[in-house]
Amino acid sequence: MAYGNRDPMKRYILRVLLLTLLLPLGACSPFYVLRAGYEQAKILSRRQPIPRLVEDPRTDPETREKLRLVLDARDFAAQELSLDAGQSYTTYSWVDSDTLALVLSAAHKDRFEAHTWWFPIVGSVPYKGFFSERSAQREIERLQARGLDTSLRPTSAFSTLGWFNDPLMSTLLRYGEVSLVNTVIHEIFHNTYYAAGQAQFNESVANFVGARGAIEFFCRREGENGPRCQRARDAWADDLLFGEFLSAMVADLEALYARTELTSEQKVVAREGVFAGAQHEFAETVRPQLRVSTFASFGQEPLNNATLIGRRLYYGRLDLFELVYERYGRDLPLTIEAIVAAARGTAGDPYAGVEGLLER
Repeated sequence: MAYGNRDPMKRYILRVLLLTLLLPLGACSPFYVLRAGYEQAKILSRRQPIPRLVEDPRTDPETREKLRLVLDARDFAAQELSLDAGQSYTTYSWVDSDTLALVLSAAHKDRFEAHTWWFPIVGSVPYKGFFSERSAQREIERLQARGLDTSLRPTSAFSTLGWFNDPLMSTLLRYGEVSLVNTVIHEIFHNTYYAAGQAQFNESVANFVGARGAIEFFCRREGENGPRCQRARDAWADDLLFGEFLSAMVADLEALYARTELTSEQKVVAREGVFAGAQHEFAETVRPQLRVSTFASFGQEPLNNATLIGRRLYYGRLDLFELVYERYGRDLPLTIEAIVAAARGTAGDPYAGVEGLLER
């Protein structure tokens, strides 16, 4: 849609209204749409240019260094990785709390199948965002009354998929430097490629790009033996290890749910044994191999199908992307280009397209 020379405020309002199209319209109230549009408008109205904040003597030194790091990371994503950064992460927006939003997931109890919400532009997705805990709890009660598992988690960042120039949220400044750079590259990748209705592929490939991008960013800046270079490598090694563990756990659950001689109630009872066994294995085998503490809480947190599906979104077949990276000579920009082209060329199953890269 071309706006020509329309008034900037009218353009701004039109974009906020367009953003509401990204919200699930089926089974969502007009209040939900209005609240989401209001919160997004508030975030955008608070944007300040990051370069101005860097130069402002009132900005504290730690914040100034992180803001510089964000600018460097977005430039690296655009110039070295050829990602579509646009003007994302050139501005900073303060939010009122430590949590930007809450993300709700739901799933059936007797099969590994997510409950989905439909978005007009991005298709069906296995989550729904809330800016109000009270609203999220009302939705949880509704879903649990239908017999579904639920999971609610906070988030500190999201991408508008290029519809807006996404600002750096104040919630991200509490991240460590490696996690901050990883997140910036991850979210900018969403501007570059997003497959409608393929949430797991979208998040997992962005996880790969963010992690590998952070490794290259810091290793170029401080050398292969630099502390942040090594921490970025360790974080990615942990992601691969956890992804492998999670895939095995899901396979065990799917085998259980496929047993036709069991009733739905029997499957729900039996799955608790799978959960307990997996947490024991994590504590005894996986956790001692972790190099950083990202997944340290997994052995204690309550598990259900919704929590696992929510986690698996980010760790689905990470080893496949790593194999393609090796196949393309550890050339990250070339790997990203090949993965995106292959995913776009395979209707309905981007993973199949990426698998084809290993067969050529």
